[in-house]
Amino acid sequence: MNTYKRAGVNISLAERFTRFLMKKSKFIGGFSGLYRVKGAADLYAAASTDGVGTKLKLAFILNRHDTVGIDLVAMCVNDIVTCGAKPAFFLDYYATGRLNLKISREIIKGVRKGCALADCDLIGGETAEMPGFYQKDEYDLAGFGVGFVEKGDIIDGSKIRTGDVLLGLKSSGFHSNGFSLIRSVLAKKGLLEKYAAKLLTPTKIYVKEIKKLRRQLKKRREDILGLAHITGGGIAGNLSRILPPRASAVVRKNSWKVPRVMREIQEIGNIPEKEMWKTFNMGIGMIAVIKRDSVETAVKILNDVVVIGEIKRGTGKVEIVGDMTDKRGGKHVSEIW
Repeated sequence: MNTYKRAGVNISLAERFTRFLMKKSKFIGGFSGLYRVKGAADLYAAASTDGVGTKLKLAFILNRHDTVGIDLVAMCVNDIVTCGAKPAFFLDYYATGRLNLKISREIIKGVRKGCALADCDLIGGETAEMPGFYQKDEYDLAGFGVGFVEKGDIIDGSKIRTGDVLLGLKSSGFHSNGFSLIRSVLAKKGLLEKYAAKLLTPTKIYVKEIKKLRRQLKKRREDILGLAHITGGGIAGNLSRILPPRASAVVRKNSWKVPRVMREIQEIGNIPEKEMWKTFNMGIGMIAVIKRDSVETAVKILNDVVVIGEIKRGTGKVEIVGDMTDKRGGKHVSEIW
């Protein structure tokens, strides 16, 4: 039985560290940091920083480097949009043992494409040569993005109420999380190279979809009430971050089909069902909380979206509920996590 923790990543410990950081700064919280722009009382800057993680190992195996830059931008801008901000500019940090111009150009090609998909500008970055620190032709990437939002347009989840609907925007795959576990189970079976190309599919960027949805809802005097970017920690871990104190969420896991590749990895690695939902996005990369009256508009204008649940009265918890077949008796049982 394989778990993320056994693969070397301790999510609960990371969450404890995040709580520690939040106590040290009033600006830390949510998916991106918000900072009021001095001299502009109603304008806030939203900033996020992230990396691609061990998904880079797949790029090294395939010697394909033109998509990881998209992942890098996506992980930052998808966080920025959750507070209602529009990404404005992006910077990258690229570190390697010895500079390889072919690889470097491919990486930046991906970063530029990611910025185009996010409607933001690449304004600079840092390239660091660190001899002896990395293996030949290996590197690490980090990114930093900034967006802006007016005070009245901030999305913070405070307006979420009982009866509101959870709209799931489908993912393009695993995105850029959980790859330490994925690589661990595939390497043990000698299947890493076989799956590498499929797993290298870049993270979906939701900036234009969210912008489009919000523009249409505002024409109806409605708005998005909350946005959760589904990354490490899965649906429950990320959705709970935007719920107000007196609300809980119910996610109906049979509302959409989990991508086949995820089920294949689960079977190959003997990964428990609960661990899958704690670690991966399971096919949903972003969740928007909207009024029930807004659902028809949202489904009409967006592709690859599905209603996956609703808000109920509670204490900020997320329940993953669904029916599954009991292999011993063939009957259906209900799961609540």
